[in-house]
Amino acid sequence: MSKQVSICVIGSGYVGLVAAVCFAEIGHKVICVDNNEAKVKMLREGGVPIYEEHLPDLLAKHLNRGVEFSCELGPAIEQCDAIFIAVGTPQGSTGSADLSYVEAVVSEIARSVNGYKVLVEKSTVPVYTNEWVSRCMHRHGVEPHNFDVVSNPEFLREGTAIEDFLHPDRIVIGANNKRSADLLRDIYAPLTDGSYYAKPDALPGMLSAEKPATLLVTSAQSAEIIKHASNAFLALKISFINAISNLAESVDADIEDIAAGMGLDSRIGPKFLRAGLGYGGSCFPKDVAAFYWVAQQQGIDFQILEEVRKINATQQEIFFNKVRSALWTLRGKKLAALGLAFKGDTDDIRDSPAIDVIKKLIAAGATISAYDPAAMDKAKAVLPAGESISYAASPYEAAEGADAVLILTDWKEFAKLDLQKLNVALKFPIIIDGRNLYKPAEMLELGFTYVSVGRPAAYTAQQGKPRKLVLS
Repeated sequence: MSKQVSICVIGSGYVGLVAAVCFAEIGHKVICVDNNEAKVKMLREGGVPIYEEHLPDLLAKHLNRGVEFSCELGPAIEQCDAIFIAVGTPQGSTGSADLSYVEAVVSEIARSVNGYKVLVEKSTVPVYTNEWVSRCMHRHGVEPHNFDVVSNPEFLREGTAIEDFLHPDRIVIGANNKRSADLLRDIYAPLTDGSYYAKPDALPGMLSAEKPATLLVTSAQSAEIIKHASNAFLALKISFINAISNLAESVDADIEDIAAGMGLDSRIGPKFLRAGLGYGGSCFPKDVAAFYWVAQQQGIDFQILEEVRKINATQQEIFFNKVRSALWTLRGKKLAALGLAFKGDTDDIRDSPAIDVIKKLIAAGATISAYDPAAMDKAKAVLPAGESISYAASPYEAAEGADAVLILTDWKEFAKLDLQKLNVALKFPIIIDGRNLYKPAEMLELGFTYVSVGRPAAYTAQQGKPRKLVLS
C-alpha cells in the first residue's frame, strides 16, 4: 500500500493549486499556503480562482479532508515532510527569471525548520537554482543534514492540467541523494505503482493499473534543464510550422496538408504542428526568454531561441495585416473577435496573441465586439475601456452587424459554429481565421470569404481576390 506523506504546497496559483488538489487525490495530506487572504478565503469556501476542467469537482471532494488552505507558512512547514515551492517566477527585464519570490519563501522556510525537510522546486527555475536554495538555507543557519533540495518540474497544459498531473507522460525527479529521491518516490507511488488507477473513482485517462506512470530520476541540474528544454522545444515546433505556413501561403500550398504529412513521421509527431497566431500563455514566452538568458550566462550562443521568439512575434503582425488586406481600411470597421484567452479551455490571457491582435486593431481605428467562453472578465482588466470595445454574450451577438469575424482562440465551440446563423448576423460574410478551424472550400460553398493561416484564401465571386497590399 502506498505511504501517505504530509505535504506543504506554497502558492495557490495555477501550478500550486493543481498540485495540491491532485496530491490529495492520490492519498496525501496537503496544506496549501498562500499570502493572499482573499484567495485563501475563496478556496476554503470551495471557490476556484482559475478555469480548469475537473478542478472544482476534485476540490469539493477533498476540501478539509485531504487538502486545506492557510495563510500561515510556519505551522504548515512544521507539520510537513515535503515542501513544494510553487510561487511565481516572472520574467525580469533582462529575460531572466525573477527568483525573488523563491528566495523570500526559502528564507521563511528556514526559520520554521524543525527536522528533516525536502524542499521541492515545482516552479520553473533556471539550472543551479537548487544550489542557490541550499545556500540560502545555509545562510539562515539550517544544518545540511536537516534538508535536501529536489527539482520536480511540472508539465501541465492549461485546460488539461488535472489530467496531465494524474496521467503524466513522465514524472521527473531531480535529486542529488537517495534520501530525498526516496521521499519523492513515495509521493508519486500511487501513480507509478498503478494503485491510484485501480481505484473505482480514479480520474480516467491514458494510464492504468497495468500501464502506470513513468518515473525518471536525474540530478537536480538535469531536471531543471529538462523543464526549460521541453518548453523551448515545443515553442520551436510552433514557430517552425508558422514559418512554414508563410512559405506555404506564398506558393498556394496548404499548411494543414503539410503538417499532416510531417506529423505522420513518428520521429516528428503531429502535436504542436498547428499553424496559427503563435504561442502565448504563462510558460512558453517566459521560459524561452529565461532559457536563452541561462545559455548566455554560460557563454553559449543559443541563437535559435531568439529566432523562435522573433517568429512568434511576427506571426501576430502577419495576421493583423491579413485583416487589413481583407477589409482595405480598418478605421470605422466593426469586427467580431472570437477568443481572448491564449488558447482554448482556459481563461488565461497572459501573453495572449488574441489580446495583442485586438490592441493593434483598436489602435488602427476598428471597434471590437468580443466573445470568449471564459476569459472576458480577465480581458476587461487589460484591454482599453470605452466605445472601442464591447463584450457579447455569444459568438452570434458579437457578429451582429460586423464587417468580419476574427477567430483568435481555438475553443472547440468555435469549430462548431452555426455558420448560416453567423452569415445572417454579419454585415459582410467575411471570416478571418487565425486558428484554421474550417476548410476553405467548404466555407466558400457557404458563401463566405474565408482567410486563414498558411492556406490560399477563399474569396466569393462578389468580393473577388484583392491585390496584395504593401503594408508598412
